[in-house]
Amino acid sequence: MQVNTASTSTRSALGAVSDMDVRLLRVFKTVVDCGGMAAAELELNIGTSTVSRHIKDLETRLGLTLCRRGRAGFALTPEGEQVYLETLRLLSSVDAFRSRVDEIHQRMGGELHIAVFDKTASNSEAHIGQAIASFRAQAPEVSLHLHVAPLNVIERGVLDGQFQVGIIPGHRSSSLLAYDELFNETMYLYCAPRHPLFLAGVAQQPEDWAALRAHAFAGLGYHSPNMEISQQVQLTRSATGYDQEAIATLILSGCFLGFLPDHYAQSFVQSGQMRAVNPQVFNYRCRFFCILRASSQAARVTQAFRGALLQHHAD
Repeated sequence: MQVNTASTSTRSALGAVSDMDVRLLRVFKTVVDCGGMAAAELELNIGTSTVSRHIKDLETRLGLTLCRRGRAGFALTPEGEQVYLETLRLLSSVDAFRSRVDEIHQRMGGELHIAVFDKTASNSEAHIGQAIASFRAQAPEVSLHLHVAPLNVIERGVLDGQFQVGIIPGHRSSSLLAYDELFNETMYLYCAPRHPLFLAGVAQQPEDWAALRAHAFAGLGYHSPNMEISQQVQLTRSATGYDQEAIATLILSGCFLGFLPDHYAQSFVQSGQMRAVNPQVFNYRCRFFCILRASSQAARVTQAFRGALLQHHAD
């Protein structure tokens, strides 16, 4: 009898996904998120040798090498990167299933992953902490996970189910996301003591955007209000940051101008480390939004947190 070798060679190496596979994938996700097995030891509360054995078991189950480990450090293989992305999708689906079961039982449990754009805690117009307190009183059994991430990472995470709720400054809109306006913040252009505009003094500040083009500008490296305004007024980005902390550090070097939220820059200004450049002219306002995935009905837990956000930002 002739064996169909084509069908046997393409058969899935994994087969049916078991509870053990899900546990191994959770270990794998933690190792990747922590940047290595030793770093994941504390998060997982198991020894490094056990973590390593779990990863090896997963590789055997999948028939793939997921990561390289050695003197050069931990690194994912190309196959590992793909498995990591699929792991995020699978675990998100598992968590969503658990949430749906909780809804059937008319209770709120499971996990809620919220992602927030950085440096919002010091904004007096942001009441995210109060919303969390209200939600916690309403759903004490829900395990909260609060992430801080760049705008593009939050959008992508909400779309692929890694985060249930995102809080971001508004820029381009997507039909795949649902938006609720929450609060605002004001962005000013800052320089540090070694910068020529700081040394020139308040009386000799530039009066229009064209006068800024001779100076090096530090901006965010992804689509955002920061990128939109710099392109609109034709500021050439000479240095790139990927969060507000990075932009602040570049400004403090004295080599660059950059935009920061006024509430975050306040401590630098008070200590004499920064000064706003002609703030009556060089400023813009950001509107922050709560975003959810628009393609499906949000779980009760997600809707409850959205409601708490809207309640505390009603004004």
